[in-house]
Amino acid sequence: MFAPEGYGIIGVSVLVSLLVAGTAFLLPGPWKWLPIILATATLAFTLYFFRDPDRVPPQSALDGKVILAPADGKVVLVDSVDHEPLYIDAPAKQVSIFLSPLNVHVNRSPADGVVEFDQYVPGDYLVAWHPKASEKNERSQLGIRHPSGMRILFKQIAGKVARRIVYHVTVGDSLTAGQRFGIVKFGSRMDVLMPASVEVTVRPGDRVTAGESIIARIPVDVPRATNDVPDSSIMMGADGE
Repeated sequence: MFAPEGYGIIGVSVLVSLLVAGTAFLLPGPWKWLPIILATATLAFTLYFFRDPDRVPPQSALDGKVILAPADGKVVLVDSVDHEPLYIDAPAKQVSIFLSPLNVHVNRSPADGVVEFDQYVPGDYLVAWHPKASEKNERSQLGIRHPSGMRILFKQIAGKVARRIVYHVTVGDSLTAGQRFGIVKFGSRMDVLMPASVEVTVRPGDRVTAGESIIARIPVDVPRATNDVPDSSIMMGADGE
């Protein structure tokens, strides 16, 4: 299964590969095989990059007890934030995941919830693991309110190579834990910010799988949020949708 966002690029890759293979036989001697090999390798990488395997969220996520990784990759940061100003509007805990070009790049919702914050921010293209990438790079910022009332903010962040952020949700949409919501093409980073009351279960260096790996546990007695949604919450998505 392939991500729909990759159909156009896959189609172009197939056509280019066929064109290269068809014309390569006009070259003399063994040189004809070099462009064929390169075209085949490019097509294989394109298909591999846009793969979209099915994922099965754990029952604890469906029961609203945990927060899942929204992306495949390596945990590069676990930290406490004195104050998250965009959506949580309170102290928070942050987990950042780096996606290499070899990881699955389909992004999934970390929990059940209703989208209350949707912001696309143009920006720079620092390497995704740079400490300032989450503040300076092109990114989407989505906030959902969990059924418990807890607010969760997650960011798709473009990297040095990634130049295309895509997401298909906006304010008012409902998401379920593990549901596909977008993709960042060709290397990127995902940040998840959660209230300080959660128990983070991962540490830097851990490998996580979107929609399946647990990154935090939600306290049973988590307080319901009562503050208003920021005025900037309703904004255009990255696709102009």
